Amino acid sequence: MKKSVQEYYGKTLQSTQDLKTDACCTDGDLPRHIKQALSNINNEVLMRYYGCGLVAPQQLEGMRILDLGSGSGRDCYTLAQLVGPKGYVLGVDMTEEQHAIATKHTDYHAEKFGYANVEFRLGHIEELDKLGLADHSFDIIISNCVINLSTDKGAVLREAHRLLKPGGEMYFSDVYADRRIPQHLINDPILYGECLSGALYWNDFHNLAKQCGFTDPRLVEDRPLAIDNQGIQMLIGHIGFYSATYRLFKIDELEPACEDYGQAVRYKGTIEHNEEQFILDKHHIIEKDRTFPVCGNTYRMLNETRFAKHFEFIGSWNTHYGIFAGCGTDIPYSKENDSHHSSGCC
Repeated sequence: MKKSVQEYYGKTLQSTQDLKTDACCTDGDLPRHIKQALSNINNEVLMRYYGCGLVAPQQLEGMRILDLGSGSGRDCYTLAQLVGPKGYVLGVDMTEEQHAIATKHTDYHAEKFGYANVEFRLGHIEELDKLGLADHSFDIIISNCVINLSTDKGAVLREAHRLLKPGGEMYFSDVYADRRIPQHLINDPILYGECLSGALYWNDFHNLAKQCGFTDPRLVEDRPLAIDNQGIQMLIGHIGFYSATYRLFKIDELEPACEDYGQAVRYKGTIEHNEEQFILDKHHIIEKDRTFPVCGNTYRMLNETRFAKHFEFIGSWNTHYGIFAGCGTDIPYSKENDSHHSSGCC
């Protein structure tokens, strides 16, 4: 299957127009500063992009970022501008043709940006241990519609956890299914290459993330995927697919549920491009200067990460009030495209 994916992305696909579905080619409504960064990227790099979402979390200046499945380098070159000259971005991809395009344009982008802070390596995202990368060496790990293509997703997440600094995060977009996909569909190279049949059942992903050390996966945004290709629809259209962005924090001993300790946070509005509100995840949209009740895990995700200086923290761990209402086990994705809504924990 690895060889099939390499063939599909290295030789079969020559631009986003060659994809048969929209599973791996939608950015959504990008913020202005991201659009500005994209305008500085070489056209060949842009044409060979096959991502499925936004992979630019907040507060990136000076960060060390690893991009898993970096492809032609579009996201790496975008983030390079956001981390600035004191930051660093490393892209890893297994497809020689994509890797060649990414490395071909490093000088172009260094001249465009006024500094060189991007590097690319050829390798498999399941085998990051073979690239000589040190433990705890990255602040953020991103990926854009690639982990579903991996044949060992557990190895990807375990290596990501090893490479992240304490308080770091994995922030990535990918495709998920509303059920487990039968093996005969997984074996179909077109369905797999289109980022469909390799997708994890969402609850299997949640459990796998927890097993790999990411105790409390947080869904940032999602959208249902429409399959417009009639042939593919006939094969796999009975399964619901979603493009979803998650953030996984490397914080030890997070609790398995949203426990209420009477805590709250207040956002100072000091993160660039996020002055009016801070979006931690789909259920935590925190307006500037508003006291916002949070569970113990959310409190720690803000207090033990790069976001701490941007918040005031209210309360202690002295009294436990039980679990926040609404922390159930239903499918977390929206059936229709909807706007974010703001509320307390879960």
